[in-house]
Amino acid sequence: MAAALASKCSRVGRSLLGGLGKNLSGSLTASNETVCSSFISQQQRTFIQMRTVLKVVDNSGAKKVMCIQALKGKKGARLGDTIVASVKEAHPNGKVKKGKVVYGVVVRAAMQKGRCDGSEVKFDDNAVVLVDKQGQPIGTRVFGPVPHELRKKKHVKILTLAEHIA
Repeated sequence: MAAALASKCSRVGRSLLGGLGKNLSGSLTASNETVCSSFISQQQRTFIQMRTVLKVVDNSGAKKVMCIQALKGKKGARLGDTIVASVKEAHPNGKVKKGKVVYGVVVRAAMQKGRCDGSEVKFDDNAVVLVDKQGQPIGTRVFGPVPHELRKKKHVKILTLAEHIA
């Protein structure tokens, strides 16, 4: 997979810098690495869409879920949006079992989101809190930071259960 990505990046670098001539081979490899690193960083920061695997950050019993559908928007889900997901990994004695279809609220997303004051918030991982159809959390604890933008999206119960509000 790494070799395929490297060849893809080298093709991108060659196509962008192809008209410069053959005497700039040293600068071509340096530029190629720059193009490749920016290409990889752009690929990772997208919406939460179908087949995205998310970490579950509550004590409902699930460890990982895979997004089936974002309930709002055509592109995908962002912070505070509700998704439909399938449980891929679960604890043996949890409330939620593997294979169950559940609802979840996105509480951490790798894609950046602008705030009213001009700052931007983004997280290292994509994380979700499992909720029922009415929007009430299934678990009784929420681990890790949770953005305060959930208050605008009417997920106040998740904020009260959270350890840290970012």
